[in-house]
Amino acid sequence: MKPLLATLALTTALTLPGLAMARPVVLTTTMNSYGGDGAYLALYVTDASGAYVGSLWMAGGKSKYYEHLRDWYAATGGDPAQINGITGASVGAGRTLKITLDLADALFDAGYTLHIDAAVEDMRDSPNEIAVPLTAAGAGTSVPGRRYIASFTYQ
Repeated sequence: MKPLLATLALTTALTLPGLAMARPVVLTTTMNSYGGDGAYLALYVTDASGAYVGSLWMAGGKSKYYEHLRDWYAATGGDPAQINGITGASVGAGRTLKITLDLADALFDAGYTLHIDAAVEDMRDSPNEIAVPLTAAGAGTSVPGRRYIASFTYQ
């Protein structure tokens, strides 16, 4: 029951800006074939001033590795409550992570940015691997990552 409450709290937090309606958004992250273990990914949102708003998803379940998701970790202090109930397995090289979340309409075209930090065991960390403004015009546009992510889209 606790993971459900955490998920509802996060959804509510990201739905409340402007008391707007929410819409289902599909986030698709395709990994490069980098030749290592599965990647830990932190997907989170910041506002127009760069302040942390909330976490959307954490791929990877061992909290001892979260500090390698440096920007997310700095923004949250590594607080596992930020991701309780919104975690999944790490994402293997050459694989695709596809998740559907309800995001508030007020997050689009209002200066919010979706970030993805990535880390792979025994390889270099990649903070801010992806940073993409949440805009209606950007929906469906593929964005390349810097190291481990081949492409990211939201629709």
